[in-house]
Amino acid sequence: MKRRQFTKIAGIGITTGAVGAVVGREDAFEIIDIHQHVNFHGRRDSELIAHQKKMGVSKTVLLPAASALAMASTHKGKSNGLAARVFGTQASARLALKDPESFVYFCNEVPDAADAVPRLEYWLKNGACGIGESKFHLECDSAPMIRIYEVAQEFKVPVLLHFEHNRYNMGFERFHKILERFPEVDFIGHAQAWWGNIDAKHDPTANYPTGPVTPGGLSDKYLSDYPNMYGDLSAGSGRNALNRDEEHAAAFLLRHQDKLMLGTDCADPTPKIQACSGLDQINNVKRLLNDDEAKRKIFSGNAKRIIRIS
Repeated sequence: MKRRQFTKIAGIGITTGAVGAVVGREDAFEIIDIHQHVNFHGRRDSELIAHQKKMGVSKTVLLPAASALAMASTHKGKSNGLAARVFGTQASARLALKDPESFVYFCNEVPDAADAVPRLEYWLKNGACGIGESKFHLECDSAPMIRIYEVAQEFKVPVLLHFEHNRYNMGFERFHKILERFPEVDFIGHAQAWWGNIDAKHDPTANYPTGPVTPGGLSDKYLSDYPNMYGDLSAGSGRNALNRDEEHAAAFLLRHQDKLMLGTDCADPTPKIQACSGLDQINNVKRLLNDDEAKRKIFSGNAKRIIRIS
């Protein structure tokens, strides 16, 4: 694998806001959540708004589903709605337009749909600030995915990818070739294969591995070696990656403080300390990191820089 020197990016100034009391400590960190969905498992917009407020989130990135199509890339329709009943780009745009202080949105489309490119171009010209969550049964370096990356390159927006063994964005071991081919596109890694591969001895069939992490996994290398690779801390996979080996997690967060972004990807209508994976991950970052500047980057600074959130 071609290695590149990674130049550490200096932290940027952050305007902080109070975090909700439910989080625990009264640290003044602004929190941007880069991973949420409209109608996630049927959750109403009013519940989503209350949920984000309860977690202390100041701004949320809405990641829509693509068109409902019965194709091999959507498992003949079984994976439509991101396999979670999530609504499409129009619904995300509508909520972001209604409350622009609290929400921004990405756009999405089935990559091998005939009109995928013009549909993405339409939304990117009309306010979308990224592409994703891209969650399709395609090789990560397939021709349809290449077209998605080309659109991202043209519009200078990031792409958020769901990596899952034998199911979504397969071929993670080859993804370094994409990073090299599209050096101006910022890629955000997410989900089981992304977080499992922080471990050099990762078993690809284990979606939620347990036990100590052997340093030097592919995800760790991609973050270290490629300036255009970033990580999304969301979902049970992100939480599991920190919980399984807290000593490794503390060092990982500190080492990649310029490359990681807080995301929640939790579908519950009301966060509870013992039940909400997103709230638990917020608390994980607070608990495992002793460096306040690193926390600020992960909680909001990196999202502002990479997704260009104001």
